Amino acid sequence: MSQIELLLPKMGESVAEATIIKWIKKEGDAVKADEPLIEIATDKVDSEVPSPDDGILVKCLVKENDVVQVGQPIAIIAVGSGASAAPAQPAAAPAAVKAEAAVTHVEAATMASPVAEVVIKSGDGGRFYSPLVRNIAKAEGIDNAELEKIAGTGSGGRVTKQDILGYVENRSKAPIAAPASVQVSASSNGQTEKKAESVAAPPKPKMAISIGPNDEIIEMDRMRKLIADHMVMSKSTSPHVTSYVEADVTNIVLWRERVKKQFELKEKTKLTFTPIFIEAIVKAIKDFPMINISVDGDKIIKRGEVNMGMATALPSGNLIVPVIKNADTLNLVGIAKKVNDLAERARNNKLTPDEISGGTYTITNVGSFGNVMGTPIINQPQVAIMAVGAVRKKPAVIETPSGDFIGIRHMMFLSHSYDHRVVDGALGGQFVRRVADYLENWDINREI
Repeated sequence: MSQIELLLPKMGESVAEATIIKWIKKEGDAVKADEPLIEIATDKVDSEVPSPDDGILVKCLVKENDVVQVGQPIAIIAVGSGASAAPAQPAAAPAAVKAEAAVTHVEAATMASPVAEVVIKSGDGGRFYSPLVRNIAKAEGIDNAELEKIAGTGSGGRVTKQDILGYVENRSKAPIAAPASVQVSASSNGQTEKKAESVAAPPKPKMAISIGPNDEIIEMDRMRKLIADHMVMSKSTSPHVTSYVEADVTNIVLWRERVKKQFELKEKTKLTFTPIFIEAIVKAIKDFPMINISVDGDKIIKRGEVNMGMATALPSGNLIVPVIKNADTLNLVGIAKKVNDLAERARNNKLTPDEISGGTYTITNVGSFGNVMGTPIINQPQVAIMAVGAVRKKPAVIETPSGDFIGIRHMMFLSHSYDHRVVDGALGGQFVRRVADYLENWDINREI
């Protein structure tokens, strides 16, 4: 019987760590291949880690609520001859584990890349630091000792993004704004010595919030905190500009009304407006590929795939963005099936980490809440996002060769927010106009 060391698998682009939620199996339990062992939560989605083989769970190497890096060992499993048939038993003593055989490292499901670089999770005082705070500290050259000195305004004194950014700003200004005072004294050899007194950067003041006697204080859940950090980070990263276009989608409304029952009978899925909007956006991306990019410092990464994110509201009130991979290779039927499947599993917390990562452009349907238009925030590291508003009947001027007249049309607004570092007004405006053109020129006789 040999033993394997189960590593925390890679769980999608930009996911470096996970929090241990619950062990499904206990030490000594028999396990089957692909049977869930442990529940984990990342900054994107909750999921399970399965066993890579039949065997016995010998040792749990991490505890519930631990924050574990991708590639870090989380369990030891005995596999091989007789392992799967062995009865459940107490965890093997450390000496027995070492005596068995050389431990093989394996990762569940996706055989992930080597262990990620180890970064501090908490200071000597036990204060926890979020991944965002740690990444900022690393980028600014702030070590653990200096991080411990930053006053935190978060729950339990936790350092928030605003805290560390305020510290960094004052830290960089300190040498200029407050030069060190110099003391001059004579040394034993007659030369003068200068001693500089360091001046600490003043802490960023915390905004005072008054609380009334009838107010209720609600602690943000984990997902809401992550959404808040991501939104603030996006606004501080990208200078947002939003362009608007009003589109006449009468042909789409009439066509969908005519074919939706036939579509559902034939394809076993509903036809909503969202797949139609996504198809138009994908076509426009092919026309303007410099919308489908990311920024890395002073470099532009032009994406080779069109992976369409679709912002989805959850029953909890939070938001998640499942991704339709290679949307440019799908027809309308394929997009419709993907939209319905991802939206359904998002609402039931059944998405995998890979299904919410790798997006290159995002659409958000604010019209589903009755909103006419919106100013969406870019989903980093993308550079643009489009909000589609509610479809409403409105009087509109209709131009014909024989003259103009007023008619009742189905109209909607498209709101296109983009990163003005790399997307100028001409490109951002032309792109949203092209999407509107594809919608307005919809073939009302199109076959499904």
